[in-house]
Amino acid sequence: MRIDILTVVPELLQSPLNESILKRAQKKGLVEIHIHNIRDWTLDKHRTTDDYPFGGEAGMVMKIEPIYRCISELCSQRHYDEIIYTSPDGEQFNQHEANRLSTLENIIILCGHYKGVDYRVREHLITKELSIGDFVMTGGELAAAVISDCVVRLLPGAIGDEASALTDCFQDNLLAPPVYTRPAEFNGWKVPDVLTSGNFAEIEKWQDQQSFERTKQLRPDLLK
Repeated sequence: MRIDILTVVPELLQSPLNESILKRAQKKGLVEIHIHNIRDWTLDKHRTTDDYPFGGEAGMVMKIEPIYRCISELCSQRHYDEIIYTSPDGEQFNQHEANRLSTLENIIILCGHYKGVDYRVREHLITKELSIGDFVMTGGELAAAVISDCVVRLLPGAIGDEASALTDCFQDNLLAPPVYTRPAEFNGWKVPDVLTSGNFAEIEKWQDQQSFERTKQLRPDLLK
C-alpha cells in the first residue's frame, strides 16, 4: 500500500507517522508513506499556497494551482484508488471506512488548512471527503495521521496478532469488552472469575454480553 499526504506543514506529520506500528509496517515494506510539501509545487518566489477568499470573508483559502500540479504529477506516476480531503464537513470517518481503505493500493490524503481549499479542488479532484469529528482543528494534518494509523494497523502483518485488530471496538458496531491482565487481584480489586476459569466458551459468552451492555450504555446510537 502507498499513502501520499499533501500538506503545507509537513513537520506536523513526521513524528506520528514514523513511530510504533506505522514505523514497523514501513520497515516491513507493508506500506509506503510519502509526505509532500504543497509549497514545492508553487511557482512564485514566496511559495504562496493561500490567498484571500472571493466575497470578502475572513481567513485565507488554499489555492488550487499548486494542489492541482501536485495531484496531477502523482496521478501521472500511478493510479490512485481514492483522493481524500480532510475536512470537518466531510463524511464521518469510522472503523468500517478504515477497513475499506485498508484494502486499497494507493491513496492520496490532502490536508485542509486555513479556511479550507478552493472549492474547485473538491469539485474536480477529490473523490472522498472525510472528517474525524464535529470540531475544527488548525489543519488536517492530525486527521491525516489518524486516518493513516487506523488504516495501516489493519494491514496483514502490521501488528503481531492479526486477530487482535478484528476484535477492536466498532468492528461489529459494538464497543470492546473490558480487558484485564496480571495480577488477578490488586488492592482488593479482582478480575472477573470467568476470565481466569479457563472455560473459553463461557469467556466468549461473557465478552459478548459485556460488549453489548457497554455499547447499550455508552454508545446506544451504534445499536441502531
